Amino acid sequence: MKKWIYAALTLAFAGSLTGCANTKLIYKEEQRYAYPLATASPENTVTQIYSEKFAEEVERLSKVRIHIQVYPNSVLGGDRELLESCYDGDIPFVVQNTAPQVNFIADTAVFDAPCIFSDLEKVRAAVDASEFLTRMQESYRESGYELLGYSDQGFRVMSTNKKVTTFADFKGQKIRTMENSYHLDFWKALGANPTPMNFSEVYIGLQQNTIDAQENPYEVIVSNKLYEQQDYVVETNHLPHLISLIVSKEFYDQLTEEDQQILAEAQEIAKEYSRQASDERISQKIQIIQDSGTEILTLDEQTRQEMIEACEPIYEEIRQIVYPEIYHA
Repeated sequence: MKKWIYAALTLAFAGSLTGCANTKLIYKEEQRYAYPLATASPENTVTQIYSEKFAEEVERLSKVRIHIQVYPNSVLGGDRELLESCYDGDIPFVVQNTAPQVNFIADTAVFDAPCIFSDLEKVRAAVDASEFLTRMQESYRESGYELLGYSDQGFRVMSTNKKVTTFADFKGQKIRTMENSYHLDFWKALGANPTPMNFSEVYIGLQQNTIDAQENPYEVIVSNKLYEQQDYVVETNHLPHLISLIVSKEFYDQLTEEDQQILAEAQEIAKEYSRQASDERISQKIQIIQDSGTEILTLDEQTRQEMIEACEPIYEEIRQIVYPEIYHA
């Protein structure tokens, strides 16, 4: 694939592009290519909306000179494989949640500090702030990536078969998490029993009572019908589910300034478009869950404060590895 990308780079910005990834088309006696943008998310998600809108705007702004083909649903690999392929220059564009990036870009651990935000607009203002975004872009760049920006799917919430109304109710719950040390530490701090598990096994794990609970944004809970196996959704809102749009630095550095600006402008449009879609879809997902008979629970301020106090060691752990300007932003 890398040879293909180098060939595409040679032709794309001297001429124009259309077509399918890894496939050459002959049109008006020119070879044309589509650059792949890969995600590990299903088609019916905000990740897909963000990706498709970005690809659409790049094509429009470049006057059909640059064409991007979106490959969702782990067709080109899971989150870790996509990061590795993007670093190597084999896949130019990747859209994914920030959680898998911690082992590649240490400063992304700042997004794993739990219970910092309870307002989504404040999250968006924080990640869009020029000083913060510039410093994060430097961190990605130092690790071999170019960060264009962040969209989101709202907050991550907990679904469970055990009612949670107080801090003590978290104790002993077997909850599936991603393989992220800070996520594991968070649930341990609440007294729960976190269990890393492949996402493809979560539904049957809930069905067979291997696990009591899981945590994800509403988008994922509904698109994968996890609510069918759960009695409650608890609005823990413990982490924002941020979605990053990254580019292979090797690929990006070979673009002209004009084309780099096209990518930046397309991302801004796609970010706002996908955020609006996310807000609308969250309301729809909540309604679907409620209509199914699954109860949605909102935690009181006392419980949330107890959660924050339990997280103090995690904040300190993250502070030790994140660049100070990013941690205190």
